[in-house]
Amino acid sequence: MSPPDPADLKTITAYVLDIDGVLYTGDRSLPGAVEFVRLLQERKLPFLVLTNNSTRTPAVVAKRLQRMGMDVGAEQILTSSLAAALYLKKIRSEGARVYVVGEEGLQLPVSEAGFELAEDGSADFVVVGMDRSVTYAKLKRAALLIRAGARFIATNPDTTFPSPEGLVPGAGALIAALQVSTGVKPLVIGKPESTCFELALEKLGVGASRAAAVGDRLDTDIEGGRRAGMRTILILSGVSTAADLVGSAVQPTWVFQDLVALSKALK
Repeated sequence: MSPPDPADLKTITAYVLDIDGVLYTGDRSLPGAVEFVRLLQERKLPFLVLTNNSTRTPAVVAKRLQRMGMDVGAEQILTSSLAAALYLKKIRSEGARVYVVGEEGLQLPVSEAGFELAEDGSADFVVVGMDRSVTYAKLKRAALLIRAGARFIATNPDTTFPSPEGLVPGAGALIAALQVSTGVKPLVIGKPESTCFELALEKLGVGASRAAAVGDRLDTDIEGGRRAGMRTILILSGVSTAADLVGSAVQPTWVFQDLVALSKALK
């Protein structure tokens, strides 16, 4: 682990932050999270919170952070669902029909982006995220629409996510079922793909070389930021450990034990 250079950190003018494992875990904020957000605000350094979670709306995510003492607004949250909706707006005009396999966190951004939710009939796109009320009938319709020519979009590839009972199927499991049954590979928007980071940079109004992706996972946060041409900061308060860095093809620009250490370096 090479020591981070605070002088180089000063060239970063915007941040894209992961949530789970960086700002909080479970129902508690992680050490230094509240202070780090406050420091960015005091320094007038713009930031976005980027999450692969596709079930929650930005407003819900923001309220959760606010309850933990972080003054973050909904406009500073970019979920994989919102990123998917923004991507659709870039490639297709409003009014296109979209069949959604997902919860309110995906349905609402797609609808608010001006697209028609295809409850029946044909569809131009099939967009799939985490759906805890998924049925065979819903997957069947999605598969038939994809086979009929609807473009297959996935919010994120996470095959599992943690629950009180342990790891349970995530959006990636539903996406895999549709990919196997249609033979069509989806376009993935969320981490580790660069699309979500590129959309974050557009919202921040900065170039990739001036922004840093901050996360706790080498395979999603750090790899995704790297693909987007950003510098990256691994925080060792979540999934990836210092041992994981040894021999890994994915290497962050900087490594910090937690946000307390990152704040000290920025100061």
